[in-house]
Amino acid sequence: MIFNSLPLANTKPDLRTARVTTIQKGLKIRLLRVIILVLLDILALTLALNIAVFYGTVLPSPWTQESSFMLLTITLEIFVIAARGLYKAGSHRCNYINIIKTVSLGAVLLLLIAFLYEPNYYVSRSTFILIWLLSIIFTCTARLIFDQSTKVLRDKGAIRHPVFLITEPENQDNHIKLIEKQNCYSIENIDTPICLDLANRKTTFKQLHKQGIEEVFISWDAIKNRLYVCWHFQNAGITLRIVPKHHDFYDSNSIFWKVQEVPYLTISAPIITGTDFWLKRYFDIICASILLILLSPVYLVIAILIKLDSPGSILFKQERIGLHSRKFKIWKFRTMVANAEKLQASLENKNEIKDGVLFKLKDDPRITRVGKFLRRYSLDELPQLFNVLVGEMSLVGPRPLPERDVKKFTRHHFIRQEVLPGITGLWQVSGRSDIDKFEDAVKLDIDYIETWSLWLDMQILLKTVNVVLQKTGAY
Repeated sequence: MIFNSLPLANTKPDLRTARVTTIQKGLKIRLLRVIILVLLDILALTLALNIAVFYGTVLPSPWTQESSFMLLTITLEIFVIAARGLYKAGSHRCNYINIIKTVSLGAVLLLLIAFLYEPNYYVSRSTFILIWLLSIIFTCTARLIFDQSTKVLRDKGAIRHPVFLITEPENQDNHIKLIEKQNCYSIENIDTPICLDLANRKTTFKQLHKQGIEEVFISWDAIKNRLYVCWHFQNAGITLRIVPKHHDFYDSNSIFWKVQEVPYLTISAPIITGTDFWLKRYFDIICASILLILLSPVYLVIAILIKLDSPGSILFKQERIGLHSRKFKIWKFRTMVANAEKLQASLENKNEIKDGVLFKLKDDPRITRVGKFLRRYSLDELPQLFNVLVGEMSLVGPRPLPERDVKKFTRHHFIRQEVLPGITGLWQVSGRSDIDKFEDAVKLDIDYIETWSLWLDMQILLKTVNVVLQKTGAY
């Protein structure tokens, strides 16, 4: 009866899309840090180059006499430094061993380029050695000055990132000490995992927005059974840092980031939030439109076969439960006899789904001859491209279920109703009708929601083609 008590109105179109397009929290200060470091490196490299040319052995060369060649030298060094990750936050920018290696690599690359360009006109050996040594000294010195200046300012409470800690009461002290040791965070608030419960979630995110929180630290135990909540943080532009309880845990959207040698699983918010899902929507519209045009002859042939095979309509529309538990009409080519829904009650005792939530019957007597063929190759699903066009469905997502099935849901099943339903999904390419427990299907749907990306959708679409051609689990 949970289904009947759920509110159907919801202004948010999908769990994965932000209410408004926003910039990632804390992006401005991160960009400012990168810009300052780049400018310091340019200054250090320019100074090293000019001093080396002045004191080194003079050798007529475009590399020391023409500004365009000097600009190329500095640009290449900056590119190599960036490629080695020395503009990232944390300890990366102060890894002096890595800086020495990177500047040396840049010098070697320049030597190789100069040799290939004009073997006899680069710089003298003394000038090259001076450029190399002075570049290392000045770059490391600039980084040291920047690091010490940042430390002084942070000790005074400036340029700190406001963060929110969510953890169990018994772990709070340990996590607070660990975060404070990093000396770049300001803990604005602390709460227990209860703040992520459905009843409290809206208030929690209002509080995060009001306090300008840039990052949230959360214990693994607080998030392990609700990783889908990560979408709320990403859509708010907030970076999420999770302390894994087990080191073998991994999420495809995450990276490891260390705080005082403790690995935090980090799920970063996109630079501009609220874009990925709309790209998915545009992709759906374009693909559905193209497929409808290309497959129009197939639609016509199927319509004729259905009409010749059995009495009844060509198309079958059924009420399904979609996004936010709203009802909508799903379109299919008719594969059963005209009174199939009325006959279902007499077949319930033969249901092959063990927990009874779904209804599946391998040798369903209601299916027509043409219907068997259409189901074998999933051709009966083709009219759902119209559902995709009007925004009721997506090409990829959890399958929308009849009200009969949804009424048997328990509360944790309803997370699958928070994303746009699809024609195909992870469930369909991982066994289709061969799955005989609804909980197994729900687990696949939740895995899809937690790890969703445009690339995952593409993989599922490609696998769907393969599954349909092989007729895997289709009936």
